[in-house]
Amino acid sequence: MGVNVESGLSAAILVASDRASQGKYADRTGPALGAFLMERGWRVVSVQVAPDDREAIAGALKAWCDARVAGLVLTAGGTGLGPRDVTPEATRDIIEKDLPGLPELMRSRGSAMTPRAALSRAVAGSRGACLIVNLPGSPRGAVESLECVLDLLPHAMEMLQGGGHEAAHPRQKEGAHDHP
Repeated sequence: MGVNVESGLSAAILVASDRASQGKYADRTGPALGAFLMERGWRVVSVQVAPDDREAIAGALKAWCDARVAGLVLTAGGTGLGPRDVTPEATRDIIEKDLPGLPELMRSRGSAMTPRAALSRAVAGSRGACLIVNLPGSPRGAVESLECVLDLLPHAMEMLQGGGHEAAHPRQKEGAHDHP
């Protein structure tokens, strides 16, 4: 499914990495995610690197969401069990609504490729009209995880903007699946 840039689908990417933020190596994950999204018609407005620091990550996420720089904010890195892996905690610090289905889907599909996917502590949620999704730190893991949920993101973002379910389910007849 292609995404139309005219629809306003934009993304910002924050890579959490002490070594990349210190210039010890070049970040490859941010550019890989950016290229993947742009190939699918998304507009990437920012790719930045931050240290594995809870306050720095939370501050960047909060600033981006509150300024509405993009409808989607992706993080890469810091979702494992290492002592400095704090991206899920930083994300939880600032989200207003938790969206557990996206990371569950990424872990489920990822486990078919590598059992280590089950060790991911990634979370997803929203702040205002902004959707935040944590991804693994490796370029391959980040892109594969994003690919698992990419087709769901436009609808999630539409819902955050106050859109209804009708656009996503044009075949649904009135009353067919009404919810209380």
